[in-house]
Amino acid sequence: MGDLAARQQSREVHNQGLSIVTARAPSLPPQLSIDSALSQPLGSSSPVNSGDIAGQLGQLSLSSKLSPSAAPATGVKPSSGPGVVAAAAVVEDAGEEEEYMLEDKNIKVMRKLGEGSVGTVHKVEYLPKKKIMARKLMAVYPDETNHKQIVRELKLLKQCQSPYIVKFYGAYYSSDDDGQSIAICMEYCEGGSLESVYKRVARMNAQIGENVLGKVAVAVLNGLVHLHSYRVIHRDVKPSNILVTGRGEIKLCDFGVSGELVDSIAQTFVGTSYYMAPERIQGDRYAVQSDVWSLGLTLIEVSQNQFPFPPPGHPQLSVIELLEYIIHMPVPQMNPDRFTKECCDFVRRCLIKEPSLRPTPTQLLSHPFIVKAASKKLDLKSWIERVWGISPAKK
Repeated sequence: MGDLAARQQSREVHNQGLSIVTARAPSLPPQLSIDSALSQPLGSSSPVNSGDIAGQLGQLSLSSKLSPSAAPATGVKPSSGPGVVAAAAVVEDAGEEEEYMLEDKNIKVMRKLGEGSVGTVHKVEYLPKKKIMARKLMAVYPDETNHKQIVRELKLLKQCQSPYIVKFYGAYYSSDDDGQSIAICMEYCEGGSLESVYKRVARMNAQIGENVLGKVAVAVLNGLVHLHSYRVIHRDVKPSNILVTGRGEIKLCDFGVSGELVDSIAQTFVGTSYYMAPERIQGDRYAVQSDVWSLGLTLIEVSQNQFPFPPPGHPQLSVIELLEYIIHMPVPQMNPDRFTKECCDFVRRCLIKEPSLRPTPTQLLSHPFIVKAASKKLDLKSWIERVWGISPAKK
């Protein structure tokens, strides 16, 4: 795919309405864009035993055949008491009306997708139905904080079903030589993360264009609005937590560090992320607008194939220096030679440093850039296939 792009630097190549377009300015790489509309997809510790968490799993039961805002059904059949290492979960997929008996013997691990502080994610196959899923394993430790984090994540996944959030199939106990884990089975997004997508595009000596960025912004804003309706701040919006399905749908994932709002304000500081809004870096109170800042940085990064801080050509900075830079130095901007005024203004509003002046996701849904992007019909399925050079389902 990269070799093909390299041979097409001075001409457009159309493929079902998709093209790699050479930029007019010699200093700018080509944009990977969509030209025609084919379809519209779119700290104290206390002991915690297996029975405690299994009981919590059992409480996460809900009929999947409810309204779209309800969660998928999860009927976990836990055994009680310490020493329990496995429990099966019966899950109905609301869209497909299928049942999944989730347990280790029915799961085939295919490959590792990623690993973070809160768990390891694998691509797996649910053998009885030959269905591909993503399974996240969260280790169970004998402390209350870990227990609460697991239960919180399961509750959020159960509650927050939306077309803009990865689908939750269910959870069960898993056991191996390393100990006990909670296995969370979710929708597998064949197109990969937005981070992997833009890095793939960069290897083609190309950049993602405004049409696709608009669809990303629309999906993330809608996902955030849905989360906020459950009094949840995502707190970790970044390219690696925005996924693309094989159908070209864009979805938010990873609520491992999400937090429920208390009186619309959160005062906790979890880890260090370069995507955090200035108020979070400084340890101040923050609200839903902090996710908006992260979206703004994400759009710039994806548009230019690199994180916007520090700007290109600036010497590398240490972690502390970079966080200080984000707080005190001017914010980055979209390239006005590549993007419309509406797009540039949208990102500018996302990156207002004063949180009280920064719009909320709900307010930004009425921004002209978002209204226009939402109305466009784009074949993102063909686009993501074009990016990877194959059908994402074969990845």
